[in-house]
Amino acid sequence: MSGLSGDWYEALKGEFKKPYYKQLFVRVNEEYRTHKIFPPANDIFNAFHLTPLKNVKVVILGQDPYHNDGQAHGLCFSVKKGVDIPPSLVNIYKELQDDLGCMIPNHGCLTKWAEQGVLMLNTVLTVRAHQANSLRGIGWEAFTDAAIEVLNEQDRPIVFILWGGPAQKKRAMLNNPMHLILQAPHPSPLSAYRGFFGSRPFSRTNKFLEENGEEPVDWQIE
Repeated sequence: MSGLSGDWYEALKGEFKKPYYKQLFVRVNEEYRTHKIFPPANDIFNAFHLTPLKNVKVVILGQDPYHNDGQAHGLCFSVKKGVDIPPSLVNIYKELQDDLGCMIPNHGCLTKWAEQGVLMLNTVLTVRAHQANSLRGIGWEAFTDAAIEVLNEQDRPIVFILWGGPAQKKRAMLNNPMHLILQAPHPSPLSAYRGFFGSRPFSRTNKFLEENGEEPVDWQIE
C-alpha cells in the first residue's frame, strides 16, 4: 500500500494514527496476500498522487473500483488504455459530447482530467476481483470522508460532482458556501436515462470555474 505524499499527506497524516486506519492497513495487506484485489497496490492512492490538494478544483466521487481484470488504476470511472470502456464511462462520454461537443475517444483513461485538478475519488479504494462492493465497510469510507472534509474546508471554490445515491450521501458533509455541488443520477445504464443525460455537468463546472477566476477544465480526452 504505497502511501500518500506531499500536501495530501500533510492534510491526512492524522488519520494514519487512528485505530480504524491501523486496522484498515492490516486488513488491506491481508486482502492482497489472500485474494486477487484491484487496483494494483501501487495504484490505490493514484487519485491523490495525480491531483495534489492545492490543485483540486473539481471532485468527482465514485463508489468503489472496477472489479474486472486490468480495469481499475486508482481513478474513479477511469480504465487503463487498451481496456474496453465500461458502460458508465460510455454514458459519461455521451453526455460530454452532448454538453460540450467533445469527440468520443477510443479509450477510457481519464488521467488528463486528474492532471488538471479533477480529483477522481472512489469512496472505497480497493475491491476483490469480480465482487463489486466487496470491501466496503472495512474503513476506507472513514478515510475518504476525512479527505472530503479537508476539501470542504478549502478556502477556494471547488465543484463537487455527485453521481448516484452513494455519492449524494456525502452532500451533508459539504457546507462551505464557496463550493458548487452538482447532483445527478449515476451514469450507469440502469439510471442514466433518469436524469444523468442532459444534466450538463461539464459546461456547468466550467462556467462556475470561470466565474470564480479559475481556469476551466479541458474535458476533451484525446
